[in-house]
Amino acid sequence: MKVIATYLLAVLGGSTNPTAEDLKAILSSVGAEAEDSKIELLLSQVKGKDLTELIAAGREMLASVPSGGGGGAGGVVVASGGVGAAVAEKKEEVKKVEEKEESEDEDFNLDLFA
Repeated sequence: MKVIATYLLAVLGGSTNPTAEDLKAILSSVGAEAEDSKIELLLSQVKGKDLTELIAAGREMLASVPSGGGGGAGGVVVASGGVGAAVAEKKEEVKKVEEKEESEDEDFNLDLFA
């Protein structure tokens, strides 16, 4: 991923055809390294291609990837009792503390003009 991000930074920085040395220079400027094989692989795959076309093609590929939510996990935790019960217990404790604080505030009557 960092090699791809570095390539994008190089292109956005004005280099229309970044070299392996360009990418290594960007990576080393932030104290990072990448394998030469990964850099060469990326450069061979993007050689002669327009960046906007590559991004559009990638976006089309991502559109076909299922991205369903993980909503069932919350119910499983509550049903198992472990964490869900502990959370419910803590909420009840907080509610009791808040009610107690409110009742203490009501008992404290300070009449400045008496």
